[in-house]
Amino acid sequence: MIFFVVLLILTFLAQIVEFFIPPLDWMYDARIYIVPVIVFYGAMSLPFPAVMGLAFFAGFMLDALTAQVLGNRVEISVGWSILLYAVLAAIMHGLRPLFIKGRWEVHCIMSGVCTSAIVLAQYLMISFRRGSLFFNREAWWQIAGPGIIAILIAPLAFWILHWLAGLTRNPYRPDRDAYDAYDAYP
Repeated sequence: MIFFVVLLILTFLAQIVEFFIPPLDWMYDARIYIVPVIVFYGAMSLPFPAVMGLAFFAGFMLDALTAQVLGNRVEISVGWSILLYAVLAAIMHGLRPLFIKGRWEVHCIMSGVCTSAIVLAQYLMISFRRGSLFFNREAWWQIAGPGIIAILIAPLAFWILHWLAGLTRNPYRPDRDAYDAYDAYP
C-alpha cells in the first residue's frame, strides 16, 4: 500500500509540474503529459481497487483543472475525466498478464495511445459542445503529440517507477520467478 501512496503523491506533483513545462513549438504547441504515464504504470502494477482509486484521483485533479464554463454553457464538465481515466486504466489493468511476463513495452505504447485518447476526448467534447468539428494539422499535433511524447518518456518513467516499486516492496510487482511461473500455465 506504500507504493499506492507514492503513486498518489507522484501524480499530484506531476500535475503541478505539467503547468511549468512549456508547450512544444515544433509540435504546434502540443503539451507534455506526465500524469497518464504514472497512472497507467499504476494500472499495470496495482490491484484493481487501487487502480480505480488512482484513476479517480487523477481524473478528479484533471477535472478540477480543466472544467470549463462559458456563460451558462458547460464545455468540459466535472466527472468526465474520472470516468475516462477509469475506463483506460481498466483496459491497462487487463493487460497486466503481459506486464507480469515482463513485456514492459506494452506499458510504453499503451501509455501513448491512452494519453492521446484523453486529449482527443477533451477536443471532441469541446467541439461537439461548440457545434463545429474542425480538424487540421494543428489539431492533429495537439492530439497525437502528447501521445508521442508519452511513448518517448514512458521507458524512463517505467524504469523509475519500477525501481520505486521495488524500493517500497510492492507485493504486486512481478519478479523473475513470476515470469517463469506464468509461462508454466498452458
